[in-house]
Parts: sequence; C-alpha cells; structure tokens
Amino acid sequence: LDGVTRERFLRDIYPRRKPVVLTGLELGTCTTKWTVDYLSQAEGSKEVKIHVSAVPQMDFLSKNFVYRTLPFDAFVRRAAEVKHKEYFLTEDEKYYLRSVGEDVRKDIADIRKQFPVLAEDVHIPEYFEKEQFFSSVFRISSAGLQLWTHYDVMDNFLIQVTGRKRVVLYSPRDAPYLYLSGSKSEVLDVDNPDMEKYPLFVKAKRYQCVLEAGDVLFIPALWFHNVISEEFGVALNVFWKHLPAESYDKTDTYGNKDPMAASRAIQILDRALKTLEELPEEYRDFYARRMVLRIQEKAYRNDYG
Repeated sequence: LDGVTRERFLRDIYPRRKPVVLTGLELGTCTTKWTVDYLSQAEGSKEVKIHVSAVPQMDFLSKNFVYRTLPFDAFVRRAAEVKHKEYFLTEDEKYYLRSVGEDVRKDIADIRKQFPVLAEDVHIPEYFEKEQFFSSVFRISSAGLQLWTHYDVMDNFLIQVTGRKRVVLYSPRDAPYLYLSGSKSEVLDVDNPDMEKYPLFVKAKRYQCVLEAGDVLFIPALWFHNVISEEFGVALNVFWKHLPAESYDKTDTYGNKDPMAASRAIQILDRALKTLEELPEEYRDFYARRMVLRIQEKAYRNDYG
C-alpha cells in the first residue's frame, strides 16, 4: 500500500491484524546515504558482536553459527563481500548483525543509543504512541543469509533501508503445522521442507512478499516469519507494545518472551499433564482428548482466515 498515513493505518489496516507492505513512506536520508562506504566510516571502528555462519540457512535451535566480534567498519565491508580474504570459518561465510543493548541481559536495542550517528538519518514511522515503543533493532545481513522461522510477541515494522529481502509468513493459526520449539520452527528450509520429518508442514498456508529498499512490512505479533536477504542489506525493526505494558515479561529484552499470562497458563497445563500421568494409558488418552476439546471450545477463534 503506497503512502499510507498514520490515521489510515490505525483505522483500516492495524485492526485487521494481518501483515501489510507499506511503500512510499518518508524514512529520511538513510535510503540514499547508507552505502557501504558511508556506513563503515559513520560509526567508525567500535566493536560489534555478530553471527557468523558457514552455511546460508542459520539455525537457532542447533546453533549452526558462531558469535564473533569485529570493528563495525570491518564488519560492514566483510558483510558486503561475497568471497572473503579474511574470514573466521570459510571464505564464503555469511554475516549477520542484530544490534543489542549495552547490557545484553538488561538493555533493549535502540538505534539512537547504539548507533547515534546513523539514527540521525532515519525517520521511523511512529504509527503508535510514544509510550508503546519497545525497541529499534538495527540489522545488517550478507547476501543469501536466511534466518530461522520464528514469531515475536510484539507488533513490529521491518524497515528495509537498502537491499532486497524475501519474507515468508505464516498465520498464528498455523502453529500446529510448524513444529515449534519455543518461539522457533524446526522447519528451516521452507522452500524444500523434509516432508518425511515434517509431514504436517504442507498444511501451513504460506504468505510471501519481497521488500525492496524503502519498503516497510508490518508484522503483527505472533505471525511467523522467515527472512532471506537476497542482497547485502541494512534494515531496522521497530517493535512496540500492542498489549498493556504490564502484560509483558519484565526481563524480555528481545521482544520474544511470551506474555506473562501465557507463560502461567502453559505452566498450569504442564502441571495438569503431569497429574494425568497418575492414570493408566487408556484413561490418560481419554481425558487428554476431553481437555483438548475444552481448550478448543473455550479458546479457539473461527472468524479469521
């Protein structure tokens, strides 16, 4: 949708809770200024912690990548290369920066604090109230890098400043088909999934978009997304709180810990399942099925596709 105003977004798009690509928004000078040369000299040689992967598909569950530290200027130049003269693992390794707060455990990512010079070039579309702001995450990816499928618990804008990205999305309703481990899916290769290992994955309805430089993707909370950087690119995510502030886990610095009530409900369910273990198998099976029906009756929605 082109040139959507804040008013139209909040009135017509936001309440539908579906992903939308917004084009033609005023994002500041970053879209023209952020070349490799400019980026590498703008923030100098301060150290950044990066993911380095020998393969394009990064897997957070098996941790098939390593963390390394590089000066920011050297990192940008390496991420923009295809073959590396200097490298950690292999000459065609992939790099990924996801900015973090000063104290990773306590501080959220905020481009204004971690990259103040670059922050001056960005005009973030603030289609939410100031007090709802959670974080602004600066991201740089090598060409070809693919991130694991996951969901976040807050709404966010993925602002593609430079380069092209392909984003594949799945509705929260398709969680049963995504083989979840926490907030992440075990299905890494969404284009060629292992159907013997993940037979239900075919049932998940795939939505896809390609973000060009200057495009903004609205990703509602709980929507799963899998991102491939088709080119070297720089992006910025802005997360904001859709629920009342007290709903969220106070220790969440990444925006991916389940809301407090959801965490409590899952703990209670785990206790209920433990209690069922006191029964013989056929009884356990019968009462588990009844519990599933109760959950479906009480909590499933039927009104959105």
